[in-house]
Amino acid sequence: MAVNAKAVKSRIKSVTNTKKITKAMEMVSAAKMRKAIESAQHTRLYALLAKELMEHLAHIDEPNIALLEQRPVKRLLAVVVSSNRGLCGSLNTNLFKRLNGLFAEKTNLSMYRNEVSVPVTTSDDFEIDIIAVGKKSVSFGKKHGYDVIAAFDSIPEKPKMEDILPMAHMVIQQFTEKKYDKVVVGYTEFQSSLVQEAKVRQILPLSPFDLEKMIGSDTSAGEMPKESEDFPIESYYLEPDLDTIVDTVMPRLVEIQLYQAILESAASEHSARMVAMKNASENASDMIHELTLAYNKARQAAITQEIAEIAGGAAALE
Repeated sequence: MAVNAKAVKSRIKSVTNTKKITKAMEMVSAAKMRKAIESAQHTRLYALLAKELMEHLAHIDEPNIALLEQRPVKRLLAVVVSSNRGLCGSLNTNLFKRLNGLFAEKTNLSMYRNEVSVPVTTSDDFEIDIIAVGKKSVSFGKKHGYDVIAAFDSIPEKPKMEDILPMAHMVIQQFTEKKYDKVVVGYTEFQSSLVQEAKVRQILPLSPFDLEKMIGSDTSAGEMPKESEDFPIESYYLEPDLDTIVDTVMPRLVEIQLYQAILESAASEHSARMVAMKNASENASDMIHELTLAYNKARQAAITQEIAEIAGGAAALE
C-alpha cells in the first residue's frame, strides 16, 4: 500500500513536539520530586518523636483520653489522598484498587491492632464515608457510591502544616463527637523513584503501632538515641497539668500523620509522573525512528516511480 510521504512527515513533526513536552514534564517532575522527598524525610524525625510519646501515653489509665478510645466500629471515615492531575501512570489506580479491596473486607478493616498486631475489636457491618484530598479521590468516591463529606482539592504542591489543619480539625471533631468510630487514611507511600506503594493506616484512635508503620523502617532522618534508663511518665511533674498537656499534644499527633501522608503522596506523584513522562519520551523516540524509516521508504518509492515514468516516456518517444 502506498504511503503518503507528506502525511508521514506531518506525523513526525507532531510526535517530535509531543516528545519535547513530555521531556520538559519529566525534568519538572524530577525537580519537584527531589524537593518533595526532602520534605517527607524531614518530618520523619517528628514522627519518631511522636511514636516515642505515644508509647509513654499508652501507660496512662487516667484521664480517659478521647482520641485513644477504641469502640466498636459502626461508621468509618476514610481520608483518601490522591493527585489532582493525571499523567502519573498507575499511581491513583493502584491506590483505588487497594481501597476497594480493603473496603470489601470490613472485618479486617474494623480491627484495632496493638504493637503485636492482635485484633482487639471486630465488626463487619458499618458505613464508610470519605474525605477526598485531590480531584481524583472525589471521582473515586462518587463512582463507587461512597458519601464524600468534604473535598480538599486545592492543597498546593508544596503543602505546609497550615494547609492541612482544617482537615485535621474536621477529622478530630467527627471522631470526638462519635459520628465516626474509626478514621483511616489511604495514601501512596514513597519508597523509591521506581516504587510507590498504596497504604492504608489508622489515624484515630491514635495507636503507636500505626505510627510506627507510617514512618516505616526508614532511618534516614536519624534514630532517636536510647536513654540508659526509661522512667514512666507518672514519675514526672507536669505543668500546668497532665490533662492540658494531653489535650494539646494529642491533636498534634493526628496532624502529623495526615501531613506525613500528604507529603508521601506528593513525592510519589512527582516520581510516578517523572517515570511516566520518561517512558513517553522513549516511546516517542522509537515512534520517530519508525516514522522516519517509513518516510524515507515512501520518498525513495516516489523517486523510483518518477524515474520509471521518465524512462517509460523516453522509450515511448523513440
